[in-house]
Parts: sequence; structure tokens; C-alpha cells
Amino acid sequence: MPKIQKYNVHELVAQEIQRYIEENALKEGDKLPSAGELTAMFGVGRSSLREALRYLEAVDIVRVENGKGIFVRDVDTFRFTGKVKVENEKKFLLSILDVRRALEGKAVELSARNINANQLKELEKILHEYKRLKESGKDTSQIDLAFHQHIIKSSGNPILESVINSMSGLYQKFFNDPLGEKRLFDETYPFHHTIYEGISQHDPERATGEFHQMMDCIEKLIKTY
Repeated sequence: MPKIQKYNVHELVAQEIQRYIEENALKEGDKLPSAGELTAMFGVGRSSLREALRYLEAVDIVRVENGKGIFVRDVDTFRFTGKVKVENEKKFLLSILDVRRALEGKAVELSARNINANQLKELEKILHEYKRLKESGKDTSQIDLAFHQHIIKSSGNPILESVINSMSGLYQKFFNDPLGEKRLFDETYPFHHTIYEGISQHDPERATGEFHQMMDCIEKLIKTY
């Protein structure tokens, strides 16, 4: 079995410092907050901060000058590191997308054939809640996930449902801050309505067609991010 990846506190602190540099658009030579300010900002001890700074010095992102402070050393290195991380996540999301096309696409087809009246009513409620949250500007990631999970459940195939649920952690990547942007897939919202229409009319061809258009949209958004 694959080992669960662990993160030490200093690794998380290093990530937060890099995020601080990016969000504040700091340039080479710019000074970071003092060590005391950073420990207070991140709620960590000085030893964790020291380890994080040692790592960031080793990869040429910051330099620490005793008595003077902490300075951004090489913005290009930081940007390159960030770019590699983004590209790796994009590949990861696209790989999951292939699996979604195959497994969830089949679930949509089966749902259009097998969904019962109560399940359809519940799917409609989820869609109404999705609309309410979206129109009020609130986070829709979890209701979006609920929409897809309900379709999988209403497929009427417990083996397919079990296989997809076994990868629930991977599915979460699409709904919980993909590429650091919770609203990255907002453009897919209209497809939820057209998929619902296909399912409610017990039209597998239409439902799966709309689903695959949604997947095409997601693929384009990932590739062009």
C-alpha cells in the first residue's frame, strides 16, 4: 500500500512564507517581517521557523542576515518552484478527469435509466440549493460535490458506487480548492441543470452528452490555467 505523506511543521511554515511572498508581490531584496512577527503570524515556535528559513535559504528563496533581517533572495527561483507545483497538480487533475469520464459518465447514464421519483426529487432540491448559494455569492464546492454524489448513488449499481467512493479523496480535489481557486470551475454550473434535465426525462443520451460537455469544459479550464 502507498505510504501516507506526512508534513512537518517547518515544511508547512516554508509553504506559508512562499505564499506570503507571492501574495504581497515581494521582489528580490525586499524585507520580510521579523522572525518574531513571523512566529506570531503563523502561530509556530522559533525552532520551526528556523528550520523553514534554512530550507528556503537552501533553495535560494530567502537570505537571512544576522542583525538585519530576512530578505527575498531570488524571485525567479520561487516562481519556478511554484510553476512546477502547479503543472504537477494540473497533470494530477487531468488524470482524475479521465477516471471521472469513464466511471461517472456511466453513473450518469445509469441514473437516467434507473432514478426513482424520490431520488429525482432529492436531486432537484440539491440543484435549488446550488442555485441559492451561487446567487448569494457563497461557496458552492460542497453542494456541487453533493450533486455528483447523488447521481452516482441513484445509478442503482452498488458496485460502481463502491468503486467511485473508494476514490472519494481524489474526487475531493475537484471540489476543494482545485489549483488554489475554489471558483475555478464556476463555468460548469449550467451543465448541472442540463444533466438534471436529461436524467429527469430518463434520456441517457442527453444526460451523458451534457456530462461529457462538462468534462470538456473542465479539461479546458485546467489546461489553460
